[in-house]
Amino acid sequence: MSKKEQPIIVGLDIGTTKVVAIAARKNEYGKLEILGVGRADSAGVNHGVVMNIEQCIRSIEQAIYKCIESNPELVVKEVYVGIAGQHIKSLQTRGDRVRVSMEEEISQKDIDLLVADQRQTYIPAGDEIIDIVPQDFTVDSTTSVIDPIGMSGVKIGANFHIITGDRNAIKNIKRCVDKAQLMTRDIVLQPLASAAAVMNDEDLEAGVAIVDIGGGTTDMAVFYDGILKHTAVIPYAGVNITNDIRNGLGVLRAQAEQMKVQFGMALADEANSNAYITIPGLRGLPPKEISMKNLAHIIQARMQEILDYVLYHLKQLGLENKLYGGIILTGGGAQLKHIIQLTEYVTGLGARIGYPNEHLTGKLSEELMNPMYSTCIGLILRGYHDYESGKMAFVGKGGNYMPFTTTVVEEKVEVIQMEEQEEGAEEKQENGRAKRGATLTQLFDGLKGKFMKLFEDVEDQEIL
Repeated sequence: MSKKEQPIIVGLDIGTTKVVAIAARKNEYGKLEILGVGRADSAGVNHGVVMNIEQCIRSIEQAIYKCIESNPELVVKEVYVGIAGQHIKSLQTRGDRVRVSMEEEISQKDIDLLVADQRQTYIPAGDEIIDIVPQDFTVDSTTSVIDPIGMSGVKIGANFHIITGDRNAIKNIKRCVDKAQLMTRDIVLQPLASAAAVMNDEDLEAGVAIVDIGGGTTDMAVFYDGILKHTAVIPYAGVNITNDIRNGLGVLRAQAEQMKVQFGMALADEANSNAYITIPGLRGLPPKEISMKNLAHIIQARMQEILDYVLYHLKQLGLENKLYGGIILTGGGAQLKHIIQLTEYVTGLGARIGYPNEHLTGKLSEELMNPMYSTCIGLILRGYHDYESGKMAFVGKGGNYMPFTTTVVEEKVEVIQMEEQEEGAEEKQENGRAKRGATLTQLFDGLKGKFMKLFEDVEDQEIL
């Protein structure tokens, strides 16, 4: 498919500290070409939950406006939205089903019925089952079956990962997007979006924990034996660190945030005990001297608490010594100095920073090679997964677009670059694209349910 026929997909990451909108389109090599980027300060969102509808709408509108401003030929009408928040929970269940037609092969219908049975799982009042992810199947006495379709058997069973959340909290996010004059294509769990952006096949095979340290929450997704084992949302992140600095050192919130970003480090032992930061005094008061050592102690205490939660979840799964791929840190909090050393010290596992750069190309991609944009890039990848698997139609349906004149010019440039490549490079690109595609398919295909089906009801339309 030529590039001008590829859909333009926009990811919208509504966080506690920032709202990011990124528009991208795949080129012929399977890379995402960034067409527009917009970022705005977030208001009305606390720990991933919308607390003020009007403020959240304004933040979304600002991010979309800046995205279009970065590329005036871009038109944005529909988005993929990330969801997190401390109301998101997960649990493990087991289900079995005796087949009626034992002589026939196991079909997708048998799996769908098995998944549907899990809707009867008990969950706390006020929560809603968001997604049911089959992990591994059992056919009669054969265990650890990845794909049972086509096999013969009397009884089929599976282990399931069930994701739940507060129905009203999720509907509020969708309502904000709708009132910003945008169409929500789908709502995606943020830990899974971040994982898609920073993982590859080797990570999936070795077993990894994706830890996305955002502004309001720390999102976690654990993969082992090639399947999703666990998701969690830890209600502590960058905002808590900022508040700790503000309260501990007696400074303004803006000053605390600036000190965290410019001078913050996660290991107090690495801080210079003779270094000080000078804070201007308020209304004629003398300047305040802040010790770099004290700042690092405050940050380390909160980061260690977050990592203790990560280790707790891994111990609950019995995987604290089995993740040979270690921990992949992403999100804005992953930019703290010495965060890798602290993670390795607390968890005993290897750690690295996850960047979404494997999937990006083009001029604007350089500024996005930052862990804070992993979720938004993952949302775009989810959109392309839906498009390529036939679940969503984009082209010619009145969605996001750019004039074809711009596309033709860009194609000519890429043709020149392709001719200059050495012989055999095209085949390598094709193989690489197929391998990355397999990773994303394995990650996303397990998500059988659609978030949007739960929330498109008459009540929404009446309110809007």
